[in-house]
Amino acid sequence: MPLYTRTGDDGTTGTYGGGRTEKNSARMHAVGDVDELNASIGLLQNKKFQPLQSLLFDVGADLATPLTSTQVRRIDANDILFLENWIDTTDEQNEQLKVFVLPGGSLQSAQLHFSRTVCRRAERSIITLLQNGECSSELVIFVNRLSDLLFALARFANKQDGVDDIPWTPRRTEQQ
Repeated sequence: MPLYTRTGDDGTTGTYGGGRTEKNSARMHAVGDVDELNASIGLLQNKKFQPLQSLLFDVGADLATPLTSTQVRRIDANDILFLENWIDTTDEQNEQLKVFVLPGGSLQSAQLHFSRTVCRRAERSIITLLQNGECSSELVIFVNRLSDLLFALARFANKQDGVDDIPWTPRRTEQQ
């Protein structure tokens, strides 16, 4: 069977619940943003992130499936708890944050910060779906926690690589 089906040549794509939707719909923008997030995490080339990448496939399937369908496993409170536990385990190894930090430091930290920004974009896309009644609030919470995890992991990557976080130094205003 070939990779191509030609069914999307008209600008539509199939959904898990059946039917077709425009490739530029809010739903497909969210699915695409999550796919891009997953690819950015793949650039880290670290096997410890593979369970997270698999979860992101679940997120994409959840997003691509109308809420009325029971064909996919939905993101739920257990998935959110998984991320929260990972955040807590990681962040307790970081120094307490006292200032805003700039994205960067080590290469792995910079890549994790980049993934965090892609995650925030995906979150904004998913919020649009939530506001339209097209996805669950658990998806928004999950992606919000994921951006927190990526931030904690970026800081931890700097620590592991012996690189300090880069503090943000705000410019002074003329009145200061």
